[in-house]
Amino acid sequence: MIRFRDLCRRLRASKQGNAALLVALGAPALIGGTGFAVDTAQWYLWKRELQQAVDQAAYAGALALANEDSADLYSDRANQEFSANLSVTKEFASDLYIDIVDYAGGDDNSVLARASATRRLPFSSFLTGGPVTVSATAQASFAQGASYSACIVSLADDGAGTTIGGNASIKAQCGIAALSCSDDAITIDGSATVETDIIVACGKVDAPTDLDDKVIEDADNLVDEYADLEPPTNDANRTYNCTGKGQNKQASLLPGTYAGLVVKCTTVLSSGIYVINGGELDLSANYNVTGTGVMFVLRNGARLKLGGNGNGNSIRLSPMTAADVATAGYADQADRLSDILIFEERDNEPAEPGHIMNGNSNSLIEGLIYMPSGSLRINGTADVSSQCLLISAYRVDVRGGAKLETLCPTDEATNVGSSKAKVRLVA
Repeated sequence: MIRFRDLCRRLRASKQGNAALLVALGAPALIGGTGFAVDTAQWYLWKRELQQAVDQAAYAGALALANEDSADLYSDRANQEFSANLSVTKEFASDLYIDIVDYAGGDDNSVLARASATRRLPFSSFLTGGPVTVSATAQASFAQGASYSACIVSLADDGAGTTIGGNASIKAQCGIAALSCSDDAITIDGSATVETDIIVACGKVDAPTDLDDKVIEDADNLVDEYADLEPPTNDANRTYNCTGKGQNKQASLLPGTYAGLVVKCTTVLSSGIYVINGGELDLSANYNVTGTGVMFVLRNGARLKLGGNGNGNSIRLSPMTAADVATAGYADQADRLSDILIFEERDNEPAEPGHIMNGNSNSLIEGLIYMPSGSLRINGTADVSSQCLLISAYRVDVRGGAKLETLCPTDEATNVGSSKAKVRLVA
């Protein structure tokens, strides 16, 4: 017994083996923590990969829906991107769940993508008795791009583009556009009356509140449809002369190049291309002017003054058809040059105050007035109506009580580009 008590005292005082005991006691926690860390790293890897895959799936599906041509393929596109972004979880990930849902008050304007991955891991399955599931969800909203057209277009890329002031009255359901990206791209005075289906600008639009639902600002893909098109020429030298006397005085003109063309009597223009080389194209006097199938080309500073002062006189102008253009020697550009009534060369740069349009109730002007270097001022005396009048000028300034009406349908108006589809991940 004495020996046993001595042994117990020696064991109690001994420190040998303490480390082994502590290791033995801590081994379960150490092994467990290590196992949990390894499994957690696996779960994190699965989660990141799944999230990347569903993000790309939602974005691809939304991008497909933003384009009418690919909208029916949105599910296929989403599944393609989902599969392409799987690697570690490829063998045990679930099928992709994809659906079109509402977002931010819209209707069916976003894509929801969801997937999961389920697998047993050595340590966690020992504790839970089963596999672990990791899930990921993504949502992408979309807005389809839109194509824009207009019949009154200002081509300047900065500064004031289109200004409508005073008591002006514009009826152009086919649209008003400005390529300017400035804050004053389009300005419509509160006293003016404007009837149109769309007002679109690269920059900002200042318009009465009753037009708010027509306005599209910051359109980032507007273009000049005719920027690459060069005007035709006609080298036959011509002069303007009136023959006859009194009320029978008349000028019968042939296509060609004129140093200036100022109407001084009743004037009839044969079909063809009329190049105004400097000077003025002045059709504003009190005489009847008729031209069917004509195109005026302005060059070397030529300035337009278009209109009339009433007294029962009229202006009747219509552009060349494709057949007319082909006959004039431009068959390869016939379709694009047809329907252009006035074509200004890009370096024409007319003197101030630029081009002027007046008019009266007897004016009937058809076709496109294209002036890429000169500004067009439509004065308060103008009263112009047409079935399809299109105006594209560097700047457009409609003043006072001017009245301008064009009944051109939207599908015949000038193409001014389109907006890009908008897609973004929202969740």
